[in-house]
Amino acid sequence: MTNLDLDPGTPDTWDRMLRAFTAELMDPRSGECLICYVARMLDSFGCDTHLRFASRFRDLTAPAAVALEGRLHRAGACCDCEIFLNGWWLDQRFWSATSPPARAAADTGATPPPVPLPRCAGVGRGSTQACSNWARRDRLGW
Repeated sequence: MTNLDLDPGTPDTWDRMLRAFTAELMDPRSGECLICYVARMLDSFGCDTHLRFASRFRDLTAPAAVALEGRLHRAGACCDCEIFLNGWWLDQRFWSATSPPARAAADTGATPPPVPLPRCAGVGRGSTQACSNWARRDRLGW
């Protein structure tokens, strides 16, 4: 049997397949925190200057968290990438001064986080908080 012999199915079949694929790719994982989810989405899709992934996370996991955008704005995050520029950073226990990217950044005095990021430490259902992998930048003395 070749691909030409396959029954293309109905439009409903294609719609269900597309929705399942999109959910697998873009929905928060079970127990995944907001910050790990946004980091994963930014790695795949980049920032569009809005809180699209943070809002999607909220809509899918904690729809009652209506103050999320305000909380992120107060942390200096007016778009998804600013969550990491101004709000949260990977906890220092994950950083390594001997990693190749760290050696390349030695002239700036900054040590980049590991790539790939560690697995999400998890949060409770309905939470929009960061897992223990993340620290607020203002609490790091910046």
